[in-house]
Amino acid sequence: MRWRWLLPIFCFLALVGCQTAVSAPTPIVPIAPTKNQPTVTPAPTITPSPVPPNTPTLPAPSPVPDTGWEALQPGLERRIVRLEESGERPSERWPSENIYLLRLEPEQFNFRIGYRPGQPQPLAAWQTETDALIVLNGGFFTEEFTATGLIVADGAASGVSYGDFAGMLAIAEAGPELRWLAERPYSPTEPLQFALQSFPVLVKPGGVLGYPDEDGNSARRTVIGLDDDGRFLIILTRQGNFTLHQLSQWLTNSDLGLDIALNLDGGPSSGLILAEPREEFLAFTPLPTVITIQKK
Repeated sequence: MRWRWLLPIFCFLALVGCQTAVSAPTPIVPIAPTKNQPTVTPAPTITPSPVPPNTPTLPAPSPVPDTGWEALQPGLERRIVRLEESGERPSERWPSENIYLLRLEPEQFNFRIGYRPGQPQPLAAWQTETDALIVLNGGFFTEEFTATGLIVADGAASGVSYGDFAGMLAIAEAGPELRWLAERPYSPTEPLQFALQSFPVLVKPGGVLGYPDEDGNSARRTVIGLDDDGRFLIILTRQGNFTLHQLSQWLTNSDLGLDIALNLDGGPSSGLILAEPREEFLAFTPLPTVITIQKK
């Protein structure tokens, strides 16, 4: 039969097909080309610098409440008292105030009164003219710049003497003295070289309160006083917070040992110049009368 000779051929082809069969190719996954990337340098580790501890700002030193008496030259001392508002009882109640004091041994100095009625001068001009070590304002005066109380200058008296409410700085050949006119009124027969009257007496002789009434009027003040040891004191309240009554109380209760103290003109007239060492607290108005103090 015909198909018998075809059988060997089919077998041969089947054998060859089995031996030459090829497995399906493994797919190749393409690798994306690498781009040139910049080299990244790691950020450096920052070590913080040590922070110094906060240095506190030191407050300005507070002024010394009381300097005590400091010698400026033989026979002359200075003291500055800074009061803070305090006190519960009326007799101890003080306003804040800056008090400037000078203390003098009178036997080492010459005291005089300068007077120019109607021709006032600034305090600095008085100091230049007299070349005094200390110049301070005198007593009260009118709008015409004449003294309202008695004045004696170079032995010549002018004006009218005050009454019992006032006091007087009297300068004779023996030296200066401070008096209450109620105890020792002025006599025209006195051989005075210089004299100046003012009011009120803030400390009466013996250290007694001299001005008990409160008027509520505060101002800068100038005071001249005499202590129990015979030394003269010049006192200025520079801030203008004391009334006359408060100042009278403070002076009486202080450690100054005042026997008597006399209020001079105050407010814009209050002022003082110390020539050496130079210290100035100028009056705000020209003055017709001053007290001058010179070294002997």
